[in-house]
Amino acid sequence: MAEDPRSQADALRSQAEALPESPGVYLFWGRSATLPLYIGKSIHLRSRVLSHLRDPDSARWVAQSLRIEHRRTPGEVGALLLEAALVKQLQPLHNQRLRRVRHLHAWRLANGADGTDRPELVDTTRVDFATTPHLHGLFASRHAAQGALRAMADEHRLCLQRLGLERAWRGSGACFRASIGRCGGVCAGGETPAAHDARLRAALAALRLLVWPHPGAVGLIERDETGWQQVHVLRHWCYLGSADTLDAARALDRSAPGFDMDSYRILSGGLLRDGAELVALA
Repeated sequence: MAEDPRSQADALRSQAEALPESPGVYLFWGRSATLPLYIGKSIHLRSRVLSHLRDPDSARWVAQSLRIEHRRTPGEVGALLLEAALVKQLQPLHNQRLRRVRHLHAWRLANGADGTDRPELVDTTRVDFATTPHLHGLFASRHAAQGALRAMADEHRLCLQRLGLERAWRGSGACFRASIGRCGGVCAGGETPAAHDARLRAALAALRLLVWPHPGAVGLIERDETGWQQVHVLRHWCYLGSADTLDAARALDRSAPGFDMDSYRILSGGLLRDGAELVALA
């Protein structure tokens, strides 16, 4: 006998209304015991989950849901880190964001024998992005990285030939873009290499990746208004888990599994500098 959709909706609403109005992560489950339908986070769990039940954009997977699970955190930082980790671990059917990218790419300025600041494309299979200086940008593919560099060249009148993205046009020294005024002309003697490369360095500076600023793992302590705390264990921009005590947090410390773009973006915007309560775990 088919399940009554109205009773299913009523059961979901009852589960949503029983959630705490506090920070945390929520998981919508269907019939599978291992593959959730959707994972999200909020600083107001009950309100956020109830909004999904009214949202037409969520209707498809809400209709398949049978159970709502939640995991509390003391604050927003823990919710952000836990959501990103669970999405990668459990691969929910309806989350496209926060899925693990197999290889990340970045530009590194390599000074050649001729004095050229030529961008070199590196990836996480060759370079540790957490500890290597002078990396710029985070890109999911070689194509995306090259597209970003081309867009930068358009904005700053850089030479694609000098950047290594194009060969000399029709055997001449000048690139095609110089002939139409879209390159500053370094390839045709219209400007000095030093002037061109200074613009390149300035443009790339906005995309500079931060090197992990600690000698080892740290615990980021987060508390709620009741005094409940969690220690979020971080190493090389990776989130390794959370614990209620420092001793339990130290047991979570291990080698970082690889550079994680989402944890980096959550943590690198000043969070580890601006008033965060950090404890060295090594």
